[in-house]
Amino acid sequence: MGTRPLLNRRLAGMGTTVFAEMSALAAATGSINLGQGFPDTDGPEEVREAAVRALREGHGNQYPPGPGIPELRAAIAEHQQRFYGLAYDPEAEVLVTAGATEAIAASLLALLEPGDEVIAFEPFYDSYAACIAMAGAVRIPLTLRAPGFRPDLDELRSLITPRTRLLLVNTPHNPTGTVLTADELAGIARLAVEHDLLVVTDEVYEHVVFGAAHHPIAALPGMRERTVTISSAGKTFSFTGWKVGWVTASPALVAAVRTAKQYLTYVSAGPFQYAVAEALRLPDDYFDTFRADLLRKRDLLADGLSAAGFRVFAPEGTYFITTDITPLGEKDGIEFCRALPGRCGVVAIPNAVFYDDTEAGRSLVRFTFCKKDAVLAEAVSRLGRL
Repeated sequence: MGTRPLLNRRLAGMGTTVFAEMSALAAATGSINLGQGFPDTDGPEEVREAAVRALREGHGNQYPPGPGIPELRAAIAEHQQRFYGLAYDPEAEVLVTAGATEAIAASLLALLEPGDEVIAFEPFYDSYAACIAMAGAVRIPLTLRAPGFRPDLDELRSLITPRTRLLLVNTPHNPTGTVLTADELAGIARLAVEHDLLVVTDEVYEHVVFGAAHHPIAALPGMRERTVTISSAGKTFSFTGWKVGWVTASPALVAAVRTAKQYLTYVSAGPFQYAVAEALRLPDDYFDTFRADLLRKRDLLADGLSAAGFRVFAPEGTYFITTDITPLGEKDGIEFCRALPGRCGVVAIPNAVFYDDTEAGRSLVRFTFCKKDAVLAEAVSRLGRL
């Protein structure tokens, strides 16, 4: 077998195939799609109008600056200061990307050499494995186990070797909904400093937290100069199709990531960058209302799933709920999800696709709740047939 099929298999993994299969099943059966995580409503009207205004006034219709438009870089720096007390220079320490996905890819391609080891939380967001593989590095999983899905810091320490280069941290965590505590982050930071490791942290759900508080690891002692912080506008403002993300880090790290980024998309989303700059400056009540609305949706779906017989692990963040199908007499999440549209007209995602060790997540299934109330209510009614 040639190298190209092997490479494609290594990069694609199982997640991409199953996501496509579940979406096709939803369309073919008329099922409610609670698998893929995108809202079914648009974000704030004033932010949409800002994008329209930018288009009409000719802002961003040609190539924007490679690092991102100055207005958005300034807004990102203001956001980090406003919410976390982190000061970044918008000229040298902020980089705009084509969503968080490109930010992750550019960061890993820039900071890793072939053979480097990357420790990442398992289950993984599906792009992590592909990006690590493209960099020629080695993925080392730190498994988060039910019911708490908390990182074992002693296990993390045991995984660090002389070849470990980078820790890939995701909080709030997709798919489990875990939000790392201040103590957990402090423990991770101590290990990073002790072993002189870089940290790439994916914080796209930073404003989707329920009860728990989001703490950026970059704010901890010794971490700012070794941490690449990644976030995006898609989840917070419900414009996932705009693909506007960003990186904040020290000048040296931003320069490295920008070098890789310029050979991926070069630039993107010109007019939308102006709109996101306005979105980041929305008043606190927008963020509070957004969070409260999703909390209500979480509880609506969680209650329905519990009533239908699932074991529900209520998330502290993100807009996903992980469940265990064992109480329903089921064992295999992939087969369960393939059958679910035909049984009750609902689509979900098997968590096994996010694991290297598929047995660890075999009976777990993920649902999303970033949908209209009426859609969630109908999904709950259909799931009751189980």
